[in-house]
Amino acid sequence: MSALDKLKINGIIPVVVINDAKKAEKLAKAVIAGGLNCLEITLRTEAAIDAIRLIKDKYPNLIIGAGTVLTKAQLNTALSAGADFIVSPAVNEELIEYCVQNDIDIYPGCSTPTDIAASIKYGLKTLKFYPCELSGGLKALRSFASTYPDIKFIPTGGINANNVADYLLEKNVVACGGSWLVPSNLIDEEDFSKIEELVKAAVYAMFGFKLAHVGINCNFLDEAKNVANKFEDIFGFSQNENPGSIFAGGYIEVLKKPFLGEKGHIAIGTHSIERAKAYLESRGTKFDEKTISYDSSGALRTIYMQSEIGGFAVHLLRLPKERE
Repeated sequence: MSALDKLKINGIIPVVVINDAKKAEKLAKAVIAGGLNCLEITLRTEAAIDAIRLIKDKYPNLIIGAGTVLTKAQLNTALSAGADFIVSPAVNEELIEYCVQNDIDIYPGCSTPTDIAASIKYGLKTLKFYPCELSGGLKALRSFASTYPDIKFIPTGGINANNVADYLLEKNVVACGGSWLVPSNLIDEEDFSKIEELVKAAVYAMFGFKLAHVGINCNFLDEAKNVANKFEDIFGFSQNENPGSIFAGGYIEVLKKPFLGEKGHIAIGTHSIERAKAYLESRGTKFDEKTISYDSSGALRTIYMQSEIGGFAVHLLRLPKERE
């Protein structure tokens, strides 16, 4: 899996300004504990290169980017320290050409069609959209999608826990960068527990976990119809019959014959099954790959966990996309 693929699975890239390299390992540990496995260390301080080296030595599987790279010398120093990708604040054609020639991942900062066109000239397919909110935010990204359908973006600048999920719903967004997860003052104060909390809150905001529906196992069709009728009679939940089940309203699914789960199943909705699955697996949850289903577009739609909870099988369900 490439560094870009791993960034896509993470979804959020904490953008770090660090003043003391000795605090780098604890910072990385907090980010990983919060649920992410990537960082961008900006080269705005003298401690940045040492921080990259220390983190990469301690956590070799953590994906690290060097940000605010302005010169070829900075680029090579960052790569020598262990950086997996390079981020520049603007379109620096000398840097881009060097990276392309040497098979180095670089994401130059772009905010206009002129920037995008200059980057495309070198064959780049993924760009940093910066400063995102000041440059039009979601509306600009949607405009870019129609003009440059093959180009993907990493929006950075103005992203926060309140809007990150909205950005990640866009098809041309690979991941979002943000410094709100790792405030410099918290690093300086060594309040890594708070950083872990911020990362975890951002991760859950990204997933958007919510109860989608509860499935009730019945033994035969008439029993299922009886159960669905009771929900309609008592609560007014209108019925929608499918080949294998009857939905009573949007949250109760009555199965016509026993399915997975001793008592039934619970569907947990999420914006991205792929990201949620990777996150939960990293924390010990196992999934039954045989239960995967796909929607009409070929996207992963559902997958069940191997273990039941309280007698219920549990599966992830891709939530329908909601846009502004």
